[in-house]
Amino acid sequence: MLFSSSVFLFAYLPIVLVVYYIPLRGLRRAQNLFLLAASLLFYAWGEPWFVLVMAASIAANYGFGLWVHARLCRCRSVRLPVAAAAVCNLGLLFVFKYLTFTLTNLGRLGLSVPVPVIGLPIGISFFTFQAMSYVFDVARGETRVQRSLADLGLYISFFPQLIAGPIVKYSTIAEEILHRRENWADFSAGCCRFVVGLGKKVLLANQLASIADAAWGTVGVGLSMPFAWLGSLCYTLQIYFDFSGYSDMAIGLGRMFGFHFLENFNYPYLSTSITEFWRRWHISLSSWFRDYVYIPLGGSRVDQSWKLLRNLFVVWLLTGVWHGANWTFVCWGLYYFVLLCLEKFWHAGEWLPRPLKGVFTFLLVNFGWVLFRADDLSAAGRFWAAMFHFGAQPDPLDRAGYYLRQYAVVLLFAALFAFPVARWLSERVGGYLRRYAAHVLPMWGAVYSLTLLTVLLAAAAYLVKGTYNPFIYFNF
Repeated sequence: MLFSSSVFLFAYLPIVLVVYYIPLRGLRRAQNLFLLAASLLFYAWGEPWFVLVMAASIAANYGFGLWVHARLCRCRSVRLPVAAAAVCNLGLLFVFKYLTFTLTNLGRLGLSVPVPVIGLPIGISFFTFQAMSYVFDVARGETRVQRSLADLGLYISFFPQLIAGPIVKYSTIAEEILHRRENWADFSAGCCRFVVGLGKKVLLANQLASIADAAWGTVGVGLSMPFAWLGSLCYTLQIYFDFSGYSDMAIGLGRMFGFHFLENFNYPYLSTSITEFWRRWHISLSSWFRDYVYIPLGGSRVDQSWKLLRNLFVVWLLTGVWHGANWTFVCWGLYYFVLLCLEKFWHAGEWLPRPLKGVFTFLLVNFGWVLFRADDLSAAGRFWAAMFHFGAQPDPLDRAGYYLRQYAVVLLFAALFAFPVARWLSERVGGYLRRYAAHVLPMWGAVYSLTLLTVLLAAAAYLVKGTYNPFIYFNF
């Protein structure tokens, strides 16, 4: 994909920006058509045939939106078109993402069924959920129907957040499709946000991946207890910087073109409960399930405890399944279902002091990421066992010590930037300068710009080296 190489950074994006802002400036329809073409080309670069799947999704949901609108105008029930849209979109997702998994498991049960090999379109879970949100929002009366196929296609396929989110609800940017206002402040802020995200991915996530992958590569063949803990903690940090880095890049790119996407992360490792963690982690997915599954089922405002249990079970089973066709993801979703039930019904952990709540929550999340990262349940079990010294092997090579020494700087910065240290320093220093040394503010701005330039050049250098580290959430 373009995001995995310097081709996108140094060729594709500048060309798109130049054409968008110079020959097409002020021509909104032409700009939208150009962005749609650029987005489809971006997707087709890595998935030339699967772009037809996306085109079919766009056309189908355009038709469902018109169908819903027609029935609303006649004061008729929209259940039929909404159900048809859900079946069509989920059916598409099932065929490409879950059919092989389902048939494989049926074969294990003794049924003789052929198992086809079906490629997975990158980001199909993201753009399918976006398309569904459009139909649902029209049915709810939260937004007007989109009569332009090209404009709806731009919303579904817009390349900054196309393949790994955030999941943008149609109602969030409906007005900006035709009436957005580009300005220098947004463009500048977008560039800065993009560089921050790029730095998170290339300078932190990719380096942490080296340690996590090394630890997982020794599962069952010499994984020691210290190396297991180091590997699990590095993966916990890696997935945060990888996914939040992509979200930062997408949000930044959106602002360059005049779109304002909602935040997708809010320092989740600050959380003092699992409930709080999921309000801070992958916010767009949590909000999607809350708005379109949990609340329609009754949410927490139900009159019986078993109904709340049912609602939580459905949401977290679907959350696990959404992430992939593997029993590890199903169990990962149910793991959070159990933890949330313990919090809601038995108030687990509330007796702990606040700092210990944070540590306890972080450890629970860390254990969950082991299950998320594992290829199968057996590998997860072996990794957990090694973390608690059950079946752990002695490590004469002292790999944990070696990686701690080699990546000490990366680990330090990762530990710091997983928390709002940079924001805290910026606010404190900036506030002090505005109060007592306003004449130094331009110098502070220059330091900030120089820091971002250094991050950009360092990230570019790593990309030019040619190491291929795709975003983790490309798989979903």
